Parts: sequence; structure tokens; C-alpha cells
Amino acid sequence: MTMLPFVTKSAFMALFLFLAGAVSAQLHFDRQELLIQTKDGRTHQFDVELALSPQQRSQGLMHRETMPADHGMLFDFGESRPVSMWMKNTPLPLDMLFIQRDGIISHIHERAVPFSENIIDSRGPVAYVLELNGGRADELGIQPGDRVVSERIDAGK
Repeated sequence: MTMLPFVTKSAFMALFLFLAGAVSAQLHFDRQELLIQTKDGRTHQFDVELALSPQQRSQGLMHRETMPADHGMLFDFGESRPVSMWMKNTPLPLDMLFIQRDGIISHIHERAVPFSENIIDSRGPVAYVLELNGGRADELGIQPGDRVVSERIDAGK
């Protein structure tokens, strides 16, 4: 008789945790086209999800196991400030492009280690962070000083 309430509470708690995880995994991210213009004149196009709210920025690409090569996620912090990122619960290696309000890439952290809780620092104030598949910046010759152009960045929102 005393086991039944324990099992019921355990089952309820497991269901609650499952549903909470399912809800957070189902956050909606709007999408937008984004261009990166390199200093040597090349332009690379990406389809990016927009992480705008605190909940979206907190979730980011956590729990994603794949992402097409021409996709990414743009984090908009709404202001220029120092930013810290990490890879907790993120199985994909990522390149993190730290972007100033004017769209200029100030720093790139390449191939961030999956699941790492080490802090990845922007090395100064930025307004945006663009996450791409690990190694893409190197493959495409994207470097600090290159420009990121999108409706979101151009609008300065």
C-alpha cells in the first residue's frame, strides 16, 4: 500500500520531466536568409534560425544532432555587450562567429567541443553570435573583418 503512492509520484514526476523537455525542445525559431561577405569578394548564403528571446537563446542548438551545411543560428542580444557561450547539451561541433552591431565579425571560435561546459568568450562587446557547423568558417575562408548581412542585422533590431 505504501508503494503505490511512491510509484504514482515517481511516474508523475517522470511524465512531468518528459513533457517539460518536450515543450522546451519545441520552441519555434523564425528563419531568415543571411549572407557573409568575405574581404576577398566572395559571398556565402545561409538559412538561419533566429534566437531572439531569452528562452530561445538559452536553448540554442542544444540537443540537435544534425544541421545542413548551409544552415545556422543567429543569436541577437539586442545590444552590444560582452557575450559568453557554451556547448552544454550540444552534440554538434560549432563555429561561433561573434559579430558587432555593424555586421563585422570581430572574433571566430572554431570547432567548439560538443557537450563542453567551458566558457567561450566574445573577447569584447558584440550584438550577435552566428553558430555554423564546426569547420565551415575555415572551409569557406570566413575570417574576422568579414561582414554579415541580413534583414535583422541591417535593421539594427
